[in-house]
Amino acid sequence: MEFLWKTLMRIHVIRTFFALLLVALLSSEGVESRKAKVVTTSLEYNAINCRAHSASLTDFGGVGDGKASNTKAFQSAISHLSQYASEGGSQLYVPAGKWLTGSFSLTSHFTLYLDKDAVLLASQDITEWPVLEPLPSYGRGRDAPAGRFTSLIFGTNLTDVIVTGENGTIDGQGEFWWQQFHRKKLKYTRPYLIELMFSDNIQISNLTLLNSPSWNVHPVYSSNIIVQGITIFAPVTSPNTDGINPDSCTNVRIEDCYIVSGDDCVAVKSGWDEYGIKFGWPTKQLMIRRLTCISPYSATIALGSEMSGGIQDVRAEDITAIQTESGVRIKTAVGRGGYVKDIYVKRMTLHTMKWAFKMTGDYNSHADSHYDPNALPEIKNINYRDVVAENVTIAARFQGISNDPFTGICIANVTLRMAAKAKKQPWTCTDIEGMTSGVTPPPCGLLPDQGPEKITACDFPADSLPIDMLELKKCTTTMTFVGV
Repeated sequence: MEFLWKTLMRIHVIRTFFALLLVALLSSEGVESRKAKVVTTSLEYNAINCRAHSASLTDFGGVGDGKASNTKAFQSAISHLSQYASEGGSQLYVPAGKWLTGSFSLTSHFTLYLDKDAVLLASQDITEWPVLEPLPSYGRGRDAPAGRFTSLIFGTNLTDVIVTGENGTIDGQGEFWWQQFHRKKLKYTRPYLIELMFSDNIQISNLTLLNSPSWNVHPVYSSNIIVQGITIFAPVTSPNTDGINPDSCTNVRIEDCYIVSGDDCVAVKSGWDEYGIKFGWPTKQLMIRRLTCISPYSATIALGSEMSGGIQDVRAEDITAIQTESGVRIKTAVGRGGYVKDIYVKRMTLHTMKWAFKMTGDYNSHADSHYDPNALPEIKNINYRDVVAENVTIAARFQGISNDPFTGICIANVTLRMAAKAKKQPWTCTDIEGMTSGVTPPPCGLLPDQGPEKITACDFPADSLPIDMLELKKCTTTMTFVGV
């Protein structure tokens, strides 16, 4: 009996020990559960491609408190996910939170997806911004002759890349950079928010971009690009905060974007002076539609001034500009070389503009002193139709280059209501050739009215661009991750 009693007591002690241990473990789990929780969320969006593999930034140590740097977390996550490029691709989800980060590079067959309450905050630690060589078609940085800081979101030699979200935010915290620029303290050109180089099949969509250090979206030397549903805000006095700058790119679609900026809302480019001529990579087959722009000191759509590789077949329709310096502007100069041709614009609505149209050959900002003074640009076949504007100070300034006139200008069905303090001479025209039909106020003598039978002139080409044939897929993903 004594042996049995001792045995029962040992069992009781052991059971009590394990019961207390279980309570301790459960208590510990309870503490941990207050710090971290398992989150399940469903993502639905349209994209050029869907992905087979997904992960959250928190899986790689991301901390969304707006203070801790997440540069290494982004780099680690993208490096890990790159292994799935040939297995259906991958997606990195950025949850709600404020994610401070420096520059990081994307990979192919990859989607970066921002939650609606996710904010990427650009680091102001300059050591988190690697320096790149100048673009070969520019020959130097735009802010300084040396190189340039890598963009916040960067990629080169990639294919099938998507940056999208549920209108999540990328905040460049540009004030830091603007001050450095104004004080002339920058050794390198300021970073952009998103730049993809030498890449193919790109989608940038459904995001809000704030306070970029310089340009916001810069695809360069790339093709088959969709920029869609982007909202861009920067103070209208901020320096060079261009909205979307397709640069030496082919087959591009920009649509449903709203831009308030300190520079051109869309600036089409292709290299600078002798460097752009030598590189010889044009921008062509570009569609811009349903764009709204506010930029009191710059253009709604600018072509140039860096256009030395050529710009051809640009189509813009359903464009609205409010309190913007000019509607469509072509900027070039002696020494640029290259061409701007086959430009088609229709259905523009303009409110409170300095110029409705501006096209000049005196934009004499050069990369260096080695440009060729015999490199004359070719500007021809420029078409504007179905434009209504109100409160316009100057209808147009068309100033070609002596011995190099701008030719084939066509303007039809355009009504410009001049401001109360408008210039007495609404049109200024030198060294140009072209025609008009149904234009008010009457244009200059170099653009004679051809009568109502020409009202259908200046229209779009009948064919569609290849990028318009691309239909987005509906993607659905269920994400389970540890939230903080």
